[in-house]
Amino acid sequence: MRNNYCIIMAGGIGSRFWPFSRKDYPKQFLDFFGDKRSMIQMTFDRFKNVIPNENIFIVTNKNYKQLIMEQIPDIQEEQILLEPMRRNTAPCIAYATYKIKSICSEANILVVPSDHLILQSDIYIQTIKEGFDFISKNNCILTLGITPTRPETGYGYIQVNDSNTNPTKVKTFTEKPNYEMAKLFVDSGEFYWNSGMFLFNSKTIIESIENYLPEIAVKFNGQENILGTPEEQNFINDIYPTLPNISIDYGIMEKAQNVYVMIADFGWSDCGTWESLYDFSPKDENGNAALDCNSQFYDSKNNIVALNNGKLAVVQGLENYIIAESNGVLMICKKDNEQKIRQYVNDIDVRFNGEFN
Repeated sequence: MRNNYCIIMAGGIGSRFWPFSRKDYPKQFLDFFGDKRSMIQMTFDRFKNVIPNENIFIVTNKNYKQLIMEQIPDIQEEQILLEPMRRNTAPCIAYATYKIKSICSEANILVVPSDHLILQSDIYIQTIKEGFDFISKNNCILTLGITPTRPETGYGYIQVNDSNTNPTKVKTFTEKPNYEMAKLFVDSGEFYWNSGMFLFNSKTIIESIENYLPEIAVKFNGQENILGTPEEQNFINDIYPTLPNISIDYGIMEKAQNVYVMIADFGWSDCGTWESLYDFSPKDENGNAALDCNSQFYDSKNNIVALNNGKLAVVQGLENYIIAESNGVLMICKKDNEQKIRQYVNDIDVRFNGEFN
C-alpha cells in the first residue's frame, strides 16, 4: 500500500454542463446530487482506505488551486500540481508520474478523472486493489473497461482478444463512434466502454512516454531533481507551452503493445453530459428528474431540471428537455441537442465578451 499512488486529473472546465459549470467554478467542484460533497471530494474520499493521503496528487489548472485547498483540506499544497494551461491528459499524466517517480522509484500508480460517478464503491475499490496487484507483477498498462449497456456514442470503446480472461489483452481502442458503429460494437460482445481510468507502475509508463511521446520525455528526463523544489513551478511554466496537446489514448494507449483491460461493473458514469446525469438521477413517474432543486411538472416527461438553491421551476408541456439555471443564466435545450451546448457557450462568449462563461 505504501507504494500505491493516485493521480486525480482535475483541470477540465466542464463546458458541456454550462450554465452550471463555469470557467471559474467547473463541474468537478459542484454538488449535483445534494450529497454535500462535490465530485472531486467524492473522488478523493474513495481512496482513503487504499492509498495513503500523502500519496494522492491532484493535477489541475493554476486557477483552481484555492478551490482544491478549500474542498480537500486533507491534502498538502505540494500535492497539488498546477498546469499553467490545458494540454490534455498525456502531459498531465507525464508531469504527475515524473513527480511521483522522484519520490518513489517503485511506485504503482492509479490515474482517475475527478468528475466520474461511482455507485458501487465497494466493488470499485476491490477492482482497484486487484488492479494494483496486477500491475505490480506485470510490465503493462492496465485500463478499466465497463460492460456497455447501450450503444453510447459519447464514450470510447476497447476491443479485447479474449473476453473470458480478466484482465485480458487489448486488441484495439476506438474513440467515440457514431450510433451505427456503437451498436455493432455492443452487439459483437467484444467491446467495452473505456472508463478513462488507468493503472501502471512508474517505470512502465515512463518507458512508454519515451517510446511514443519522446517530445514529452525529453523535457522531463534528467530534470527530476527540480521536482519537489521551489523551482518546480517555474520549470513547469516554462516547458508546458512546448508540450503537445494530446490525450494519453492517442499518444500511448493506441500504440503500446502491453496494454491490458480489467473488465468490471461498479455503477460507473463519466458524468460527461446532462443525459448521463439524467440516467443516474431519481425520477418521478413521468421520468422527470430534478437535481437537488424544487420543481413542479405538468404534462411533461423525461426532463432534467437543475437550479440554484432557493429557486423553483414550474414546467408545463415539455418532453426530453434540459432546464438549467445558474448565476443569471437560464438554458432550455432539447436533450437530443445537448452536443450543441459547447457551440452555444462559444457564441455567447463572443457576443457578451465572456460575461456568462
